[in-house]
Amino acid sequence: METIMVNRKELKKIIRETLEDVLNDRKDLISDAVAEAIEDIGLAKAMDNGRTEEFVDTEEFKRKLANKIKRAK
Repeated sequence: METIMVNRKELKKIIRETLEDVLNDRKDLISDAVAEAIEDIGLAKAMDNGRTEEFVDTEEFKRKLANKIKRAK
């Protein structure tokens, strides 16, 4: 195996070009990552908001959820 010497400036250029290629060719990766990050933030906020120690009746929750699903159809 051959050893190749690359200085810092050349390495940065190679990495930058490679990253640009990936971003241009695989935009779906970026949109998936952003969507997942937004979902994670939403879940974290929901968890923080839910820490009130006030509990909801399970049957009431299921009933409200079923009603929302029916209205969405």
